[in-house]
Amino acid sequence: APDVRIDAICLTAESLNAALADPLQLIRAGQITPDTVRFRLLLPSRNLDLAFPRPAEKSGDDKRVHEHWLGLRNSHGAVLRHSLRALRSTRSIDVEVSFKALPFTPPVKLYLLNGSEALFAYYTVKRREEQIDDRPVEIYDVLGSDSTLFPFGRGGGTRDEAFVTQSQAWFDSLWDTIAM
Repeated sequence: APDVRIDAICLTAESLNAALADPLQLIRAGQITPDTVRFRLLLPSRNLDLAFPRPAEKSGDDKRVHEHWLGLRNSHGAVLRHSLRALRSTRSIDVEVSFKALPFTPPVKLYLLNGSEALFAYYTVKRREEQIDDRPVEIYDVLGSDSTLFPFGRGGGTRDEAFVTQSQAWFDSLWDTIAM
């Protein structure tokens, strides 16, 4: 599409970065040539007491787990911002990248593409071990890359169209009201 708009809500943007790698490479190679890219991302606030990830046991690791998540959120957001903004200089594409923080832990991930397609996934919370500061910590967490994305699109029937419309309205309501 000549004008690309992506709205996303997720926990860290890790899976989103991976999903955008191929399209960004095609743009850099000149095989895809959008005129504009508008990107809005909603992520949990840095100061939020997250529902997940969190320590599975009372261990005093709350701050370390939170700082680990925050590092992931910030680094994936920075890579995303840099990759998209680089399109300005490398391909002369009009790019706008905006981030806002949510006052809650999103229980789902949602990607809205050009207002015509929605990719939706539930985050499934699991107990697992994570290496944090070279030490194993048992946490309750989600693996976004393991989440099954369900596609909904305009032209896919009444149910799909309603899902896309309502998902866009939900995202816009969060963006325009409680997100900071």
